[in-house]
Amino acid sequence: MSDELLYNWEKKAAEHQKQYGQFLKRANKNKVLKQLPDLHEEAFEKVDCLQCANCCKNYSPRFKTPDIKRISKHLRMKESDFIDKYLYLDNEGDYVVKSKPCPFLGADNYCGIYDVRPSDCERFPYTDEDVILKRPQLTLKNSTFCPITYFVLEKLLQEK
Repeated sequence: MSDELLYNWEKKAAEHQKQYGQFLKRANKNKVLKQLPDLHEEAFEKVDCLQCANCCKNYSPRFKTPDIKRISKHLRMKESDFIDKYLYLDNEGDYVVKSKPCPFLGADNYCGIYDVRPSDCERFPYTDEDVILKRPQLTLKNSTFCPITYFVLEKLLQEK
């Protein structure tokens, strides 16, 4: 993370929450959606997720029914046993992991179920799709722990 924009990013992300919120509320959706693919790619060139893994260390994806079926089959477990061992229902009615960091995160920051990971993990941090605008609260939260989300928001602010 040698890019100047990423220097001290956690502090800057915290300081810029209000700006991000205002931007996301007023953003020209079509303009932003056109910018996202390039910004997403640029962010991933600058940030190595394996050096970070904040998402896996501090938060849980939703495990939807297709995810549970696919992962439990991969682990050769009954779905009910997989749920009992790893998941619980949160206050929004979603299955999420019981423990942090994610039980599938290795010491090397590699995912033990990467090829069958939940769709939330596959899509995270949503910086190449309209979720960034449709779910502003999620985007704001993600910007506080994900340098890629922070980077994309900063670039969008610069280009507005």
